[in-house]
Amino acid sequence: MYPQLRIDLAKINNNLDTVVSIAKQGGCSLMIVTKSFCADQRIVAEILKNDYVQFLADSRIQNIASYADQVHMAGKETVLLRLPMMSEIADVVRYADVSLNSGLDTIKLLDKEAAAQNKKHKVILMIDMGDLREGMFFKDEAAIMDVCGEILKMDHVVLEGIGVNLSCYGAIIPKPENLGGLCAIAEKIEKKFSIRLNIISGGNSSSIYLIPKGELPARINNVRLGESFILGNETAYSNRIEGTYNDAVTLRAQIIELKNKPSLPIGDVGVDAFGQVPVYEDRGNIDRAILAVGKQDTNPDGMTPLNTKADILGASSDHLIMDVTKEDYKLGDTVDFSLDYGALLKLFTSQYIDREYI
Repeated sequence: MYPQLRIDLAKINNNLDTVVSIAKQGGCSLMIVTKSFCADQRIVAEILKNDYVQFLADSRIQNIASYADQVHMAGKETVLLRLPMMSEIADVVRYADVSLNSGLDTIKLLDKEAAAQNKKHKVILMIDMGDLREGMFFKDEAAIMDVCGEILKMDHVVLEGIGVNLSCYGAIIPKPENLGGLCAIAEKIEKKFSIRLNIISGGNSSSIYLIPKGELPARINNVRLGESFILGNETAYSNRIEGTYNDAVTLRAQIIELKNKPSLPIGDVGVDAFGQVPVYEDRGNIDRAILAVGKQDTNPDGMTPLNTKADILGASSDHLIMDVTKEDYKLGDTVDFSLDYGALLKLFTSQYIDREYI
């Protein structure tokens, strides 16, 4: 059935081997982030075969719940990346071995719930090094020390380490300077409380570029990788990682209408179904193909036809419009697309997209 995500497991394993090799080079443990492929069970099974991957991580506790038992049977751990909602504390403790946190109130709830479940729950305290998403602000060192001190008094929560997120909101690029600042905070925590932090997590796929350059600070010992694994991209400068595939997952969609029509709509232009005023290019009469996939399923701006003779003109919620004048398509033919992160994420989330494993 179409639309169809085509998942090449051999290419996925190649990408996994490549990022594992880079993580090893940097002396980092590895969290593979399963969010972008919505914890697809076949992909998860491939990850679990890799001995080096110690953690599977996701922003959604529902995804973690879907594979927690498999992860634990494989001797690995689960990690909740998004700060826990107070409404999901019980499930966080039940399914996640580790969670990222930035506030004492939530951590106290985790401690209380872990006591009720007779478990230990590990937390990584997030430090905001300037990207201005989650974390305790790095300049508030006294507050950071106070929170660490309170965590260390708890019976059922363990201070596993500290971490940082960069590039996702403020687009701040990981550098030796800001990651070095995280390491300096870690060392102050260790000195003040006479402890050794197990994890100093230096970010996501935007940090991986520092490892081959030898610029990742030595105390960073963990990275959280999603896009670099599934799409082969480092996300600081949007470069391909050498030795990876960017087409391990592609989309195949079917043509449901094929007609020769004008390239310019006729009449007064208002707003489209998404409240935007569209802009059209006059190409004269063209062969216009409509494909059965749309903005409800994906981000068309993040799709690129593998057939370079075909162009995406636009999309509505259910229809993708293409100029296929230079190609000999017929009704019922399919068109394949490579995907960026946003398009991939939405496609895996959509219940209307079939999956084919190659």
